[in-house]
Formats: sequence, structure tokens, C-alpha cells
Amino acid sequence: MPRRSATMLAATLLLIALLCVSVLMKVPYTEMSPGPTYNTLGVQDKTGRPVITITGHESYPTTGHLNMTTVQVTGAKYEPSLVSAVVGWLRGDVLVVPHENVYPPGQTDKEAQQQNAEEFASSEDSAKTAALGELGIPMGSEVIVASVVAGGPSDGKLHAGDRIVSVDGTVVTAEDQVAKLVTKHKPGENVVFTVVPRGKDSTAPDQGQPTDVTITTAKASDGDRAIVGIGPDTKHTYPFQIDIGLQDVGGPSAGLMFSLGIIDKLTPEDLTAGKFVAGTGTITDDGKVGPIGGIAMKLIAARDAGAQYFFTPADNCAEAAGATPSGLTLIKAETLDGALKSLEQVRSGQTAALPSCAKG
Repeated sequence: MPRRSATMLAATLLLIALLCVSVLMKVPYTEMSPGPTYNTLGVQDKTGRPVITITGHESYPTTGHLNMTTVQVTGAKYEPSLVSAVVGWLRGDVLVVPHENVYPPGQTDKEAQQQNAEEFASSEDSAKTAALGELGIPMGSEVIVASVVAGGPSDGKLHAGDRIVSVDGTVVTAEDQVAKLVTKHKPGENVVFTVVPRGKDSTAPDQGQPTDVTITTAKASDGDRAIVGIGPDTKHTYPFQIDIGLQDVGGPSAGLMFSLGIIDKLTPEDLTAGKFVAGTGTITDDGKVGPIGGIAMKLIAARDAGAQYFFTPADNCAEAAGATPSGLTLIKAETLDGALKSLEQVRSGQTAALPSCAKG
């Protein structure tokens, strides 16, 4: 074979080999893309049920949209090929990030789903608390299971959202009581929790009768004290039922939009005046808006859904300002009260005065 032909053949074979390697070789990255948006004033696509249902208090008709936005993320076990990762980097509607930025080392899909579900439940509660606090509606409080350690003594026995009535017969009124009562035991001894399980699809304070759950304590990794592997918390209770019924959604980033949706349903004022507003942001009990991840993907999701305005947490403004799709106006959100004032400006047409991410 002539030398030139042999060289071309070798180069071709090498190229084919490199292509095969790039297609088969996995890289430690995760792909994020725009997810579905949900109108907190509307109904769920799958069930037709309202996203937010108010029971036991007068509610009012609403118009327009207050859409929460989501991001689709590949699973904890999935790693894209080198080619897929490069294609994702080149596309504007896919974000490729290091796997550890989304999933801590060693975290399984089940653990990630559990964490997202717990964060979502906590976000719901904070959204309700912030909304009712903004409206001046009095609330009570109770101690709940905020988180359960995967593989710990309480895994499968207690669940996030369960209300803790008592521990070993002692009524619990504050979260710090739980650890004090558990540590009266030695590791390996049983402790009895009396709990009211939280209903899967309801946010009413009591979902059934108190149930005794016996848990065998374990030894803490940092000492000889007994633990049961839960994180207790104090949450507010409400004088009427607020049900947020979304399924297959996790994480804490919908808090602001849930609060706005609740307020819109509880007040005669139509917050949007028919406009299409979307947004994102965590919410604290006292109404402070916090940053989220995947802002660029959420902006695309909102634009594709038809949004005109987008509430953006102040800490995400710099990133969002450089990735805003055409036709979408960013509104900087720092507090729930500030977001309500911005909606008032949208209703009145005074959009030039809106707090802008472009202004810092």
C-alpha cells in the first residue's frame, strides 16, 4: 500500500477510535434544562385540581398567571458522554455543571428525592406563614419532624411533616425538648414517639389519630449520647386549611410564588390584573426572598410559557441580567412585601418604576 494511502487509513482509523471513545466515555457532569411551569392560580395539568386550595376561609376569583418555574435535572447516577456534554455546553437551553454541584458525593437518587421533598414541604410552610403574616392573620405553632436521616433509626418510621405530640409520654411544645428527652436514654434503648402523621396530599394540622412509634436509639458519631436520626422543627399552624397540591416537584425555590398565589386568593384585589407573571425564589417565614439555582433555565421556561414579567431574587440578578430572553422583563425581588408593591406597579402600568436587575 502506498505510504500516503496508509497514512490516510491510519488517520481515519484513529479518528473513528477517538469518536467512539468520546461517545462512550462518561464525564462527571449533570445536565440542567428548562422544566415545566405551574400557575399557582390555576389547576394541575395531571389532576385538574387547583394548585392552591383554600378551605375554611373566604377566597376570591383570580385572573392572569403567577407561575412558579422549575428545572429538569438528570439523575444522580446519570453521567453524560463527552459528546453530550460538549453539545450541552454549546446549546443555550442546556446547562452542564459539575455533578457534585447538584448531588453531594455518594448521594443516591432516593436520597436526593427525599431531600427535595423535605425542602419542598418546608417551602410550602414558609410560603403560608409569610403570606398570612403579610395579611396580619394570627397563627399558632407545633413541633414537627423536619427531616429524617436516610438509614438512621427513624428511617421508614417517622416522616418529614409528622407532628410530634409527645416523647415517652411527655408533651412536646418546643423543638429543643425532643433531643433532651431522647438523650435521657442510652444508645440501644427504645424511645416512644407519639406523632400525628401528615397526610400526603393535605396541609391540615391533624391528619388522623395520634400514633405511638417505637424507635431504637443509636449512638451519635461524635459521642456516647443517644440519637434517633431526625431533625425536629417548630412550624406555624393556620386557622384554616391551605392545600398546595403539586406533585413531582421538589426543592425550595417556589416559596415566593406560592406566597403570592395564596395572597391573591385570600384578597379581593386581583394582583396580576390578567398579566402573565412568573418567577422564582425561596421565602422565609418573615417574607425575605432568597436565591436559587438554575436561573438561566427558569428564565427560558418562563419565556416559553408566555410570561411577560419575571420575579428574580436579588442575589440572582447579575446572572439573570446576562441571560434574559427577549420579551421578558426582570423584576428584582428582595421581600414579599416588595413583590406585592411591584405587582401594584404592573397593574397600574407604571412598569418603568419597577425594581430592575439591570440597575443592580
